Amino acid sequence: MNMSSKPKIKEFEGNTIDEAINKAVLKLGIPKDRLNIKIVCEEKRGLFGMQGAKTAKIKVSVK
Repeated sequence: MNMSSKPKIKEFEGNTIDEAINKAVLKLGIPKDRLNIKIVCEEKRGLFGMQGAKTAKIKVSVK
């Protein structure tokens, strides 16, 4: 058993969780159903409900 085969985890950000996931799928070229996705931080709306006060952040590894 190879101990160095630890899954690589990458972080992605977006205005929404879905946007961050889509970025991960495009960047990695792997379908969403083959990814382990952990939400680090959900997006926060700004003043008057505007987007962008705080971006969504996820961590992704391949199943």
